[in-house]
Amino acid sequence: MLCAAVAAVLTGARSLVAISEWIMDAPQQVLDVLGFGLDPFTGLRPVPHAATVRRLLHRVDADALDAAISAYLQARAAPLPEGNRLARRVIAVDGKVIRGSRTRTAAAIQLLAAMEHHGVVLAQRQVASKSNEIPSFQPLLEPLDVQNAVLTTDALHTQHGHGSYLTSRGAHYIAVVKKNHPGLYSQVKKLPWKDIRLGHRTRDHAHHRDEIRRIKVAAFSHLNYPGARQAIQVVRWRREMSTGKLTIERVYLITSLSVFDATCAELATWIRGHWGIENLLHHVRDRTFREDDSKVRTGTLPRAMASRRNLAISVFRQDGQTNIAAAVRHAGRDHHRPLQALGLA
Repeated sequence: MLCAAVAAVLTGARSLVAISEWIMDAPQQVLDVLGFGLDPFTGLRPVPHAATVRRLLHRVDADALDAAISAYLQARAAPLPEGNRLARRVIAVDGKVIRGSRTRTAAAIQLLAAMEHHGVVLAQRQVASKSNEIPSFQPLLEPLDVQNAVLTTDALHTQHGHGSYLTSRGAHYIAVVKKNHPGLYSQVKKLPWKDIRLGHRTRDHAHHRDEIRRIKVAAFSHLNYPGARQAIQVVRWRREMSTGKLTIERVYLITSLSVFDATCAELATWIRGHWGIENLLHHVRDRTFREDDSKVRTGTLPRAMASRRNLAISVFRQDGQTNIAAAVRHAGRDHHRPLQALGLA
């Protein structure tokens, strides 16, 4: 049943009703591959009623489901090539609120995920109600092998405890520094950035705007943060081609990577990759799978549906698909195609 639900989501199923309809329409050969039992009297493989599908999916242990998905995706991932630092495992930690799960008596469910920068979700954890993402950070990463990996995070996770945890596990970090950490922010901002040589520059024309990114890096051994070796300034110049409006944004970061561990170009790639993965997954979840419009609200079902969407996105990304919406449409043309994507046929 669980494999059938995942296969249905690969075709764009956004609700339990849609999952049930996909199962009911599946040919007998597909039901056989998915493990549906054979009725000895009719010689057919009967499918469960929609209410039964809902009850069964509601009973799935969400933690066990996420652990199984993580193990499956890591097992099918291609090994990283040796001797290429740009192929280093880079993992973004990012949160997402399932807005459609909000009820009159309960707040919307909040999830925290660890994602490789090419779009594969490695782990997911639900944030406790009346809490925030910070206590979930270490439990999220505990099952993962982060030795020599680079973790990219937003400013919320620039916590001394997080820095100590990552360095103790042999991982590196690139963390945004904002005014919610006033002492560290002031220390980084006051560095003589005007006198520091430009390390890397890129210019892009996309989405009706012209964007220039400039990065400077300063080795600094006295940053008040565990394991910090360098401070980073990123300046983004963005001009809207339709209006001519120019915006300039300065972002400060710190990293445990030394000048011998990464070049300015590599740091710029990983920083931009974190922003890109946020935009990619949020866009795909909200546009392709219409996650915020989902009315699944009971028990662990919102999280379980999010886990299946993560799996669908990750499978497509591992297979080299960059246009997830097109991949979903392709998978929906034939009941056998999602099975092929999952390696079941």
